[in-house]
Amino acid sequence: MRLLILLATLSGLTACIAPTPTSTRSAVVVRPDAAGLQVDPVNKRIDFGRSPKGVVPAMDRELGRHAVLPLDGCPAGVVQQLQWDDLVLTFTRERFVGWRDASGRQGQTCA
Repeated sequence: MRLLILLATLSGLTACIAPTPTSTRSAVVVRPDAAGLQVDPVNKRIDFGRSPKGVVPAMDRELGRHAVLPLDGCPAGVVQQLQWDDLVLTFTRERFVGWRDASGRQGQTCA
């Protein structure tokens, strides 16, 4: 009986252990455009005006962990500049307001 209790306890504890994070990136492609970001092949959008609380975790999940860039040359109101590879997104406290990459820029971006 004690053995059954011990096994039940151990199996319950293993359910509490968080899975190890994977370093693999998804097959999603993020395409910047005039209104924000097009996410393919899932045909989803991340448009300007979205909350950073939703945008940043979604981007991290699909593209890997972001890098925080300094705010030098940023317009007033921009409080975050985050980078995934060559894609840089800018945010106010409450909104996604701009992007820039090697092909161009749209919205409010830093110099």
